[in-house]
Amino acid sequence: MFKRALRSRNYRLFVLGQGTSLIGTWMQQVAMSWLVYRLTGSAMLLGIIGFTSQVPSFFLAPIAGVFADRWDKRRLLFATQSLALIQAAILAILVLFGLIQIWHLIILSLLHGTINAFDIPIRQSFVIQMVDNKADLSNAIAINSSIVHATRLIGPTIAGIFVASFGEGVCFAVNSASYLAVILALAAMNLSPYEIPKQSHQVLHELFEGIRYSFGSKPIRFVILLLALFSLVGMPYSILIPVFAKEILHGDSHTYGFLMTATGCGAFFGAIYLAIRKSVLGLGSVVVRAPIIFGIGIIVFSISDIFILSMISLVLAGFGAMTLVASCNTILQTIVEENMRGRVMSFFTMAFIGMSPFGSLIAGALAGRIGVKETVIIGGICCLMTSFIFLRQLPLLRDVINLHQ
Repeated sequence: MFKRALRSRNYRLFVLGQGTSLIGTWMQQVAMSWLVYRLTGSAMLLGIIGFTSQVPSFFLAPIAGVFADRWDKRRLLFATQSLALIQAAILAILVLFGLIQIWHLIILSLLHGTINAFDIPIRQSFVIQMVDNKADLSNAIAINSSIVHATRLIGPTIAGIFVASFGEGVCFAVNSASYLAVILALAAMNLSPYEIPKQSHQVLHELFEGIRYSFGSKPIRFVILLLALFSLVGMPYSILIPVFAKEILHGDSHTYGFLMTATGCGAFFGAIYLAIRKSVLGLGSVVVRAPIIFGIGIIVFSISDIFILSMISLVLAGFGAMTLVASCNTILQTIVEENMRGRVMSFFTMAFIGMSPFGSLIAGALAGRIGVKETVIIGGICCLMTSFIFLRQLPLLRDVINLHQ
């Protein structure tokens, strides 16, 4: 099921480099959340860190999309990956030498979010350039999602062991070194010489052109808005997992690592499910069902004080989140015009990554007022409502997908 896209040498290199790097990324994410909660014991500060690490995508991803459509994507990725390496190295040094303060974490998470705001839409739109046959695009996206979540099985588990044994700083150092894998993979690719498109308009003109194209198309608008709502009300549950691990399940960093791994298991199963599919036909139904699966998962998680049940519910939530995001990605990449790909994928990033920090900030504030369980329950109910609201748009989405097959 994974063979089609992997026939492309450049994509194989990307998979190897990205897979190595993502283990470090998940290690850093787990270590960062645990470090914040260990230093402060505050759910509100977990929300603030979640906000600062993702909010740049809301403001900067559209600009990054314009760059992706105008400049050599590989060179842009060299820059973003190098900057991410430096950010992780600074974080590691501050923690390992005992100099870390909460304001350092806020600034460095904001820097990381700024780098990601450019990296994600550029990387998403670069996928098709690495795949020799466009018909393999949906398979490539499914493989990429599989890598993200397969490493999510490994990274948090390693992070839980490393944090307990050596401290959070080692996780940050490993992440810094892991970016070298992506940089070397990019350098080894054999790509056709990049033809810089004629730039007859200013950046802002092309930005507004992308906005008109993306939100003037009902199917594209439907997918982006659904993803934005899901990211706002559903995904912020993840920033509260350290609280559940320590206060509800009475565990430690190992417990947190296992909970994150459970989410990754569900997401990996979702990626396998999508990779088995032979075409994008039927993905519209997946997009509508996925928030229901996710919502049920996090509601059960929120009311559980049994470790095994919490793990099972997070597997369900991971499956729902993965199938929604990857299906939206595949649909957009299938129906978008080539000269608009970078800009449309920037709005995908803005919806998925950029809306999440606002949800994280709200979730952190609500958790401090009404409790973490109640906050996650509200998010789950909102996800169920979101799915039913968009159910009536399903026939339109099916028609557009069929048209592009």
